[in-house]
Amino acid sequence: MKLWVILLVIGLAVFAAGAVAAAVWVLLRRIDRRIAAYQNKLLARQIDEVQNIYLMMRGWRHAYHNHLQTLKAKMDMGQAAEARTYLDSLEEDLDGIRALAETGNVSVDAILNAKLSLVLKKDIELNFKAEVPQALTVSDIDLCVILGNLIDNAMESCEKVTEGSRFLRLYIGVFKKQLYLSVTNATAETVRKLDAAYISTKRGNHGHGLKRIDRVVEKYGGYVNRQNEPGVFATEILLPL
Repeated sequence: MKLWVILLVIGLAVFAAGAVAAAVWVLLRRIDRRIAAYQNKLLARQIDEVQNIYLMMRGWRHAYHNHLQTLKAKMDMGQAAEARTYLDSLEEDLDGIRALAETGNVSVDAILNAKLSLVLKKDIELNFKAEVPQALTVSDIDLCVILGNLIDNAMESCEKVTEGSRFLRLYIGVFKKQLYLSVTNATAETVRKLDAAYISTKRGNHGHGLKRIDRVVEKYGGYVNRQNEPGVFATEILLPL
């Protein structure tokens, strides 16, 4: 066989392999975008639902004094049974609602109250401080994607630790004119090198959550730092304001 024929065959094979690889890459990118769009849609719906509950709770707090005046009036008129019925109706309104976070951002408050209530329900020791400035570069949806995945991953790690040793620390604030997010949690895992290879080896919700966090941070030109020591996993994120 002539040399030019051999070279032609090799060239065609390389071209075909490159074309297949390009097609696979395009397909994977489309799948990733569809998954991200679907998750954003679900998250937006969840934020709306929880936000409605949170706003209802805030409305009840504003009406607190009016409720007290009504109860006092019923007691003054000797209407103890009516007062008890009134109290029962108020208790139903507040059933299952526990306000943990008041950051100054309603969407962040909604996601934090939902997630942190679940943290406490799982008997995880919780310490947090959160203040969110009014003006943000990052959208509420993207910020909630980061916070939701950070807390979900932290809870998942804590659940693999024996009870009594589980903890989660959350901090949100402004540091050097940037939005600073920090989550530290108990873990049973120790990883020497936290790089792209580590993220790619994670499976299930945890691995997907890490990738989603990195994509959102990259979108805004932010910074992610992960540290892992025996028993402790920490994530720090900086986003421009």
